[in-house]
Amino acid sequence: MTSNRPGTVGELKASGYKPRTVKSELRQNLIIKLKAGEDIFPGIIGFGDTVVPMIVNAILAHHDFILLGLRGQAKSRILRQLVDLLDPEIPILEGSEINDDPLNPISKYARLVLEEKGDDAPLAWVTRDNRFVEKLATPDVTMGDIIGDVDPIKAARGGHILADELTIHYGLLPRANRGIFAMNELPDLAGKIQVGLFNILQEGDIQVKGYPIRLPLDVFLVFTANPEDYTARGKIITPLKDRIGAEIQTHYPTELSIGIDITRQEAWLDRNGIPTEIPDFIAELVERIAFLGRDDKRIDQRSGVSQRMPITVLESVVSSAERRALLLGEDRVVPRVADIYSALPAITGKMELEYEGELHGADRIARDLISSAAKGVFQAHAGGSDVEEIIEYFELGGALQVGSESSAEACVLGFEIVPGLLKLVKAVGLAPKKCSDGLRAGACELVLEALAADRKITRSVSGSYAKARHEPPPAKGYQGFDPFGGVSA
Repeated sequence: MTSNRPGTVGELKASGYKPRTVKSELRQNLIIKLKAGEDIFPGIIGFGDTVVPMIVNAILAHHDFILLGLRGQAKSRILRQLVDLLDPEIPILEGSEINDDPLNPISKYARLVLEEKGDDAPLAWVTRDNRFVEKLATPDVTMGDIIGDVDPIKAARGGHILADELTIHYGLLPRANRGIFAMNELPDLAGKIQVGLFNILQEGDIQVKGYPIRLPLDVFLVFTANPEDYTARGKIITPLKDRIGAEIQTHYPTELSIGIDITRQEAWLDRNGIPTEIPDFIAELVERIAFLGRDDKRIDQRSGVSQRMPITVLESVVSSAERRALLLGEDRVVPRVADIYSALPAITGKMELEYEGELHGADRIARDLISSAAKGVFQAHAGGSDVEEIIEYFELGGALQVGSESSAEACVLGFEIVPGLLKLVKAVGLAPKKCSDGLRAGACELVLEALAADRKITRSVSGSYAKARHEPPPAKGYQGFDPFGGVSA
């Protein structure tokens, strides 16, 4: 905000101010950012070569657009960041409910003010944050909520007849005039309200209660939707779909490294207490759980496995390790595989199951995903390593109990009993030669978990490892595709 900005319409005219549409404003500010090489959507990872270029094209073309994607694909965050492409502030006629342009007013209130005061009409300045209006579409949203309705109380207080434009209580869309109106989950909007958006998208105007009041709104409209609903068989009206300029598909991370970067960025990991050290293989294991879930036939892929899953799982894993460190007086928080099992509620709560999945149960599916993910991490970093010495220890009757409440030091002492285990994790680089007991314990658990997933040894629910039982393979119900290594059972 500047102190020397115009305060009246006359001063605004003298300043050389020229109004422009919100789409022109977005386009010009976007061009400036592109020329300067700035990041258009900071903090949005993995969309640089796919989603972002399509959004840029839509804005450059003055097109309204819709983002189609499953939950947890940063759709709402992208829409909210569009605010950064608006000017820092714009002038409006003071008292206007719909951000009337002082040089091109559209409401009766603004016209009356200009008739009465002329160039002395006072201005107000609206910041970019106040020019973004967001609404979640639900079946109970009314035309009055979106467009507006006649307000009898306004009429009585002002002494107006109900047909007077001054009696209108404006809805969210008119209040977004000269700004951005974002609607999430568009297909959930009732059919008659979708019809009400026709004129806004095509002509830029609205009508209230059938009165011949034309408000040529200047609004940039953006929407989000689930692809399953945004079809002729879904809940979207085809003529409305036809009027939206660009249909842009979002997606989950296409590469494991991108998913890990997103999760580390979004997860709350700095607890401002005991120092935290998250092994890379634990972060990778957590991310693989989500990747495997997105290909598991027992999980409803129409709902998807949100990116919120690995974020909340990693936070829960750190919390489990933090609790152990606090109880045992350890000087460092280092998560292990046992902590991922402690985070099961963060996994089961993020999955919607198919019929087959309901038969198996969310808890079993989550455990399967953890086990398969551990196997995938081990194969990626230590595939082909000699593990016969470790397997032989268990085949000869050896056993090992690893609890999430055990200290890292106690775990390492136990792992030393298993021939070749500690040497293996150092040799394959899972744990460097000079590292904390917590990191070595976590790496050893990963090896054992991978061997259990490969049915070379067995793991009980309580976390004890023993000789493989050589059970028959599971029923054909689960043949989940493992994107990191073929078919996993």
